[in-house]
Parts: sequence; C-alpha cells; structure tokens
Amino acid sequence: MTQWDVVIVGAGPAGLSAALMLGRSKRKVLIVDSGLPRNRFANHMHGVLGYEGESPQTLLEKGRQEVADYGVEIESGEITEVRELTTPADEEESVDQLQVSLADGTVTTTRMLIVASGLNDRLLDIPGLAAHWGTTVLHCPYCHGWEVRDKKLAVLGESVMNLHQAQLIRQLSDNVTLFTNGVDFIDDAARARLESRNIRIVSEPVAEVLGDGDQVTEIKLSNGKVIEVDAIFTGGMPEYRDEFLASLDLEREETPMGNVLKVDQLGKTSHPRIFAVGNVNAHHVNVPLAIGLGSFAGAGTNAALVTEEFDLAEASG
Repeated sequence: MTQWDVVIVGAGPAGLSAALMLGRSKRKVLIVDSGLPRNRFANHMHGVLGYEGESPQTLLEKGRQEVADYGVEIESGEITEVRELTTPADEEESVDQLQVSLADGTVTTTRMLIVASGLNDRLLDIPGLAAHWGTTVLHCPYCHGWEVRDKKLAVLGESVMNLHQAQLIRQLSDNVTLFTNGVDFIDDAARARLESRNIRIVSEPVAEVLGDGDQVTEIKLSNGKVIEVDAIFTGGMPEYRDEFLASLDLEREETPMGNVLKVDQLGKTSHPRIFAVGNVNAHHVNVPLAIGLGSFAGAGTNAALVTEEFDLAEASG
C-alpha cells in the first residue's frame, strides 16, 4: 500500500492547480480522476486568459504534463470511500492518515486529501433540453454569451435566480424571453423590471425543446404553441460529488444552490486533513477561479504538512 503525502480527487483545473503547487514543494502526490469534468460537454472555453476559445481538453492535457514534470502521478478511477486511520499516541489515538478506497478495489493511504471532484448539473426534466447541453443550451453568459449575441435568446428556469440570469442575458440581445415553466415566482415588481427592457415572460409550462443537430430551434409549450429560439440559458441544480466523504461527518452549510462542504479561505474543511476546492462546494466557480482556488488549496495543504512535520520534530526532541 503506497503512502502519499496528498491524494487529490479530480484532475480538473482546481485539482491540477493544487497538484502543481504540491509537486513544486517536493510532495508525493497522487491524483485520482474519473474522466468526467463538468465542462466536458463544451467544445470551447471563454473568459480564460491565455486560453480564449481553446478546448477545455487542451488546458487539461497541458496541466497533466506540467504536474507530471514534478513527479505527480495520475490514475484513472473513482474514489468510493475515505476513512480515518488512527495510531496510538501515548494514551490517546491520533488520526495521522486517511484511507482511500477506489471502485476497482484498490486501497491507498494519504496524510492529506484535496477534494476537487466537481459536480453534476441536474437540468429540468424537459425532453430535448439535456441533449443540447453545452452547445446551444447554456448556463453562463460570460462563458458562452458572445457566441449567441444578438440572437433570439431564451432563459428557462423556475426560481428567482433566473431573474438575474435574464437581466444578464438582456445585455447580449434585445430579443430575450423568460420561460417560467408554469412556476409562479415573479412578483409585480420583478415583472415590471424585466418588462422595462422588453424581456418577454412566458408562464405556460414547457413541453419540449426542439432542435436540429446541436442547434436548438424552438421551444414547444404545453398548449401546443411553438416559439423560435436560437439558444437557451438555464441552470440546473448542482449535484456535488462528495458522497465518498459521508462516513466522516464533515461540517456542511446550506446555500441557495444546495448543501455543500463548509471550507475556509484556503479550502480547508472541518477535518484538519481534508481540503475541498472548486465546483465541489461552489457551483459558480469558473475555470480561472478554479485554477486560483486550487493553487491556494495546494499551498494550504503543504503548509499544514510543514507545520505537522515541525511539530513532530520538536516533540521528538
């Protein structure tokens, strides 16, 4: 059983960035990656300085090579469980390792864990919506808006968060329609605000999203009416990929976008040996922010290890 300084869950921008800091600090690091990054449905990244318009895979491949140059190892796999390993220390037991189990039966140990496993976007259950996700069904105006500027744009959602989304989309086009899918979440003040800039509101439930290949073409309502659209902005509820931590009972917090792991500014959780960073505890984190947060988590993890090493050296005399 290999003993690692740090195991990182996920080889996305956050996980790779953390690994880069740790590899450069001469740490023994393993990344376990499922091969399912959140942005795998998109062909291009935007708003990523130095990589504008590039494929997400281009950044990941370059990042993998960079961390490998510092001795970081990457394995394909899925982590199923993380447990504490205790050792006697005088009259008390001390947690100085974590046991990491993978779906293929592999078990390894590590002093620290960085969770950068991301999330899944759970879209509204409307036929045709998921089939166009990442091409012309979109979520972020900064990531995808320029490419559909001045077109017939729809915002599809069932919560007040979609009101803000609709206002942002209005900057991109003067032809914007908000579809509420039959859910009454717009009060009179919000309605007046949207209509002041000619955002149309359709309250009829949506029956289906129609398209031609990757291109959405129409939204069909439950009453049979069809409305032409060129792109749809929506936002699914996130499903955070942290179920393998369940047995550790880490502190969590409720947010408008779900229940997430509670972390400090460096990404440290309530467990002294576990950090969490990126989309796994914040749905809004984009690629540049994930890189920055990963860098901080990597540095914070190394600092925790350094502190422990000095503490042990002092204690041993």
